[in-house]
Amino acid sequence: MSQGGSRERQKTLDHFGAAVNMTAGELEEWLATDQSREVGQKDGGESTGHASGRRIVKLLQTREGDLNDDDLAHMRKVTGYVRRHLAQRPEADASDTPWRYSLMNWGHDPEK
Repeated sequence: MSQGGSRERQKTLDHFGAAVNMTAGELEEWLATDQSREVGQKDGGESTGHASGRRIVKLLQTREGDLNDDDLAHMRKVTGYVRRHLAQRPEADASDTPWRYSLMNWGHDPEK
């Protein structure tokens, strides 16, 4: 792997680590709730964020050296989603809102 490639990989891992502030266990517990299943864009079944959350649990349980290019691409997608969504924070208390629940599906609890 080229030096630039490993630097890019590390940047992805660092950004993902900063964006995802829930542990695999916390995220799994959250994904089992009704609130988690009720938010997000759905194509008939599971929401995009809920499916992403399940993937994030697997990523958090995978050793860094075992992550492939597809995993890293999903990590970048998660980082981008969390960054964009945080910028849309509601004015009022957001603790019991679809905004927070959507972020939590993507592994980020803004109240942590």
